[in-house]
Amino acid sequence: MKMKYKKKSIPPLSLIEKFSNEKIFLVIISTIFIFSALFYNQPQVAMWIGFLTAAYATVSNDSIQSLGTFIESNKHRKWYTLWLYIGIIFLVTISISWFTLNGDVTYGRLINAEEVSKYPHPENFSFFMLMAPLVLLILTRLRMPVSTTFLMLSVFSSSSSGITSMITKSLSGYVIAFVFSVLIWFFGYNYIRRKFKGRKVHPSWMVAQWIVSGILWSVWVMQDGANVAVFLPRRLDGFQFVIFGLVIFLGLGILFYLRGDRIQKVVSEKSRVSDVRAATLIDFSYALILIYKLFISTVPMSTTWVFLGLIGGREIAINLARLKKGKKHKNKALKMIAKDFSFAFIGLIISVALAATVNPAIKNDVLSFIGLN
Repeated sequence: MKMKYKKKSIPPLSLIEKFSNEKIFLVIISTIFIFSALFYNQPQVAMWIGFLTAAYATVSNDSIQSLGTFIESNKHRKWYTLWLYIGIIFLVTISISWFTLNGDVTYGRLINAEEVSKYPHPENFSFFMLMAPLVLLILTRLRMPVSTTFLMLSVFSSSSSGITSMITKSLSGYVIAFVFSVLIWFFGYNYIRRKFKGRKVHPSWMVAQWIVSGILWSVWVMQDGANVAVFLPRRLDGFQFVIFGLVIFLGLGILFYLRGDRIQKVVSEKSRVSDVRAATLIDFSYALILIYKLFISTVPMSTTWVFLGLIGGREIAINLARLKKGKKHKNKALKMIAKDFSFAFIGLIISVALAATVNPAIKNDVLSFIGLN
């Protein structure tokens, strides 16, 4: 007698999980591309297309640096608990800027008190301006931790000086973060390993991590909120401010539901990042550097480069400090750092190329730099 086996029913995917599906993703990309091509010459429509694409692309790509360790070390918690905590901090942070700086939500990154901006809001958008967030969305899908600052702001830069000032500040941030991280994790490795050895974690560590992550996220918004707001007027009215806050707040909800989505692997593959104590130390170091850079100048900076310097320095230091013989772990760390940095560099090249297509002055400067003009 043949036994009948019942097929297990596969539960249907939720709407957000369908969004994460490859075919659906390609449909969305194609739709954004078509709408961008149709409406780029209609400023009021184009700015909202660019903003909506940039909102999700920027937050999802930069989640690895500002929220990656927080997501990784809180896998056991409900996604909406993490979302509400981070979402409320976001709303409070942009509200302070909007109220105190006369409608500016970027803490002076895009416009100063004298109404001068190196990244002016265009009267007419070009097709390539709308392509910048779309390219970022694709690179994020490919798990490439590129600089959202370069990709988003370069196409709006009024001159090449706006780009070079960003690159200079970002490179110095990378070096500072790398050296700072190496010093902490190399000289403190044995002490940290001894203290973090046990699996049982004191509850105070969890409290500390949530406080530090909240501060880090708030400082990140002060630095990189400009990457999303760049498509909107430099000073937002009440309606624009509500849309700006609501869209990103809901986008954060999707991000936490997907647990950081695919690019989260950039954080997950690093050594013991899921340990709340290690995550707290990383976030605290990162927050200190961002705060330092935040108050030096209002020049936008790639926080991605700072994060890669921090996490890369940690990987190098840990593998140098380990007592184990052999080059296997050290080579793995070097390859990981080289891969992350190469992706960031690719993002920079794409950013400059897009900026050159939009601004003839930048194009001439680039050609002169490489000796073709």
